Amino acid sequence: MKLMQGTEQEIVKYLLDAEKEKREVEKITTKYPALTFEQAYEIQQKLIEQKEQEGLRRIGVKLGLTSKAKQEMMGVHEAIYGYLMDDMLATEWEPVPYSSFIHPKAEPEIAFFIDEDIQGTSVTAEDILSVTKYVAPAIEIIDSRYLDFKFTLVDVVADNCSSSKFIVGNKWKYPESLDLKEIGVYMSKNSEVATVGTSAAVLGNPAVAVAWAVNKLGETGRGLKKGDIVLSGAITEAISFQAGDTILVDFAELGSVSFSCI
Repeated sequence: MKLMQGTEQEIVKYLLDAEKEKREVEKITTKYPALTFEQAYEIQQKLIEQKEQEGLRRIGVKLGLTSKAKQEMMGVHEAIYGYLMDDMLATEWEPVPYSSFIHPKAEPEIAFFIDEDIQGTSVTAEDILSVTKYVAPAIEIIDSRYLDFKFTLVDVVADNCSSSKFIVGNKWKYPESLDLKEIGVYMSKNSEVATVGTSAAVLGNPAVAVAWAVNKLGETGRGLKKGDIVLSGAITEAISFQAGDTILVDFAELGSVSFSCI
């Protein structure tokens, strides 16, 4: 059942105001406990449309919940997706102000640069690799607007999957030159190793995760466009950081990416 338009608009404004004002709010399922995943994605779409109306541009897609173990723990059977906007892209050489966030966390990801439009509901990992120009090391900074970082999956989908900022490293490689299933990763904070993992944590292969996203988008007649960036999913658990911290992620054959927070 579709939400009433007034209710959708109310929730979108509630979430966007929280994001703009950098303040925590109560999760939306407190007021709307019967909200479904389908309705949450409708809210997410309206939220993105509102951002576009305000002058922002969609530049890609991000994936969440790409670990099978995490899916089982959360009682769901598939990943989730959100959108990347042009104001989310940060650069390695420019410090990130902590005032941009509420309670941020960093995750290591592999970014895919899409070189051809792709859409459908039976897209494979091989199809994704055939339309990917480059892959690169990346860090996503997630920052839920919800109080104490506590929410249901319906809440997080509606809030565009806690999207906030992302940084892409300057070493880009052709995907065929790598075994994307076997890239070792470690993330450090202030030169101390915080997490380690391998790219196989992302649905066995990050390209599989991107194919899932295309197929999921295809169910509503959408897909990826040439020039899109896709963050394929967190390789390790997220770590929190504060002003003054430096986060660095090393991706074995793929190189490294870092940022400093001021």
